[in-house]
Amino acid sequence: MRINLDPGMMRLTSINAEQEEAQEEIDIDYGGDSIEIGFNVAYLIDALANFPSDQVRIELQDGNSSALITMPDEANFKYVVMPMRI
Repeated sequence: MRINLDPGMMRLTSINAEQEEAQEEIDIDYGGDSIEIGFNVAYLIDALANFPSDQVRIELQDGNSSALITMPDEANFKYVVMPMRI
């Protein structure tokens, strides 16, 4: 899965084995530089399936560093996902 972050917007793009593509744009609270990063979608699903909330916080340094996924109201709940090359 490819994730593109721009101020105020996140674009998720996924391509399956048959080269079919799906894309979704989500309004987010983000004001930093544009970032493009890729993740194994199975790891993201595994991480997000364990969150009891429908709001998450994803902390990124750049397109090559790991992502720290937390809940805004629960500092002890943390999940780290490593990126993959896109």
